[in-house]
Amino acid sequence: MFAVFACILLMVRGSVEWAVSSEQASEVAEVAQDVAYTESMMLANGMYMGDDLGQRDRFFFYVFDKAGNLQNYSRASEQLEHSILEVINNGQVPIGDVSMVELKDSKNKKAVLLLTSTDIILNHTAVGTVFVGKDVTAFYKGIKKSTYFMAGISMIALIIAAFIGYSLSGKVISPMEEAYERQRQFAADASHELRTPLAVVMASADMLQSDPSITSPICKQVIDDLKDEVKKMTKLVGDLLTVARSDGNAEKLVVTEFSISETFQQIIRNMQAIAEQKNITLTGNIPDDMVYRGDQQKISQLIMIFVDNAIKYTPKGGEVSVNLQEKKGKKNLLTFSVSDTGIGIAKEDQEKIFGRFYRVDKARSRSMGGNGLGLAIAMGIINSHHGKVYVDSVLEKGTTFTIELKNL
Repeated sequence: MFAVFACILLMVRGSVEWAVSSEQASEVAEVAQDVAYTESMMLANGMYMGDDLGQRDRFFFYVFDKAGNLQNYSRASEQLEHSILEVINNGQVPIGDVSMVELKDSKNKKAVLLLTSTDIILNHTAVGTVFVGKDVTAFYKGIKKSTYFMAGISMIALIIAAFIGYSLSGKVISPMEEAYERQRQFAADASHELRTPLAVVMASADMLQSDPSITSPICKQVIDDLKDEVKKMTKLVGDLLTVARSDGNAEKLVVTEFSISETFQQIIRNMQAIAEQKNITLTGNIPDDMVYRGDQQKISQLIMIFVDNAIKYTPKGGEVSVNLQEKKGKKNLLTFSVSDTGIGIAKEDQEKIFGRFYRVDKARSRSMGGNGLGLAIAMGIINSHHGKVYVDSVLEKGTTFTIELKNL
């Protein structure tokens, strides 16, 4: 905002300066023509026939013949005359054009002058040169003061506008924040309250499943389907509760130093049974004795999310590999990757998959038990550990997620 005001101010000053200087330059050029004409008439008729230049404010002129001798003049101020004559003698005044010259007078004060010169023509022959100038210091001082004044007014206006904007935005945002907080609190409360009835339903389904009196295949299938749906609902409720708590910063990091190698090895062991059910080869390249400082529970959840997704979206007979390494030259940076030979992710979807409830293939995600919150939770954990995630994927060939985490 300040830059915009500064640019506008400079443009205004430049336009005013151009307007004033161009008008003044035109006037100086006209006076030079008048003086040259007067001098030529005087030489032709032997008498002075010009108008009174003294009536023109701050104008002066000097007339020299071809030999450089001063023939006539209307003097500039005594403080400036010596400097002006030096400029004329040094050939710095253009003929037929107006130039702006900055000088210092005898009191070392800065002065701004417009200078021009033109030839005195008699019988089609140049017999001398007239130098005409005008002291426009007062104009430029006025422009400078005007610029300072406009800058002050602009600054005051900007401060007032910022204050008003801040006040209005606070009034507008406050209800939005309250509504968002109520929504977040509702999601957290609802998720928490749903846990108990879901646990009761699951326990009841387990009892029915183990009841020997139920022999009907249809009833057993219904009980199995019920348990599957309750598991999905339980996972969804847990994920919603995690998201709601992370939004409200209710979950603080519990930072400890732990063996990241053992954490990876345990997760791979736990996921082996699920991988074997789909005939998927799950391998891990995990160095021993690697230590990491962070929230162990959240890091375990993060690893689990990526490994679970890799197995979930890899067809039967595929491969999933987990690699852990400490980045060379950066001992405080931990890097791990999870690669699969699964369905892959389209380029246009790769930046969206970390959004809440976003699923590339909704039908396939539902059939696999996905709810679109796993990667959103993973991104929250990565951000809380000041990390980054990179996606490299090709459709129908596989995906590699590479995660970098800083030691806290």
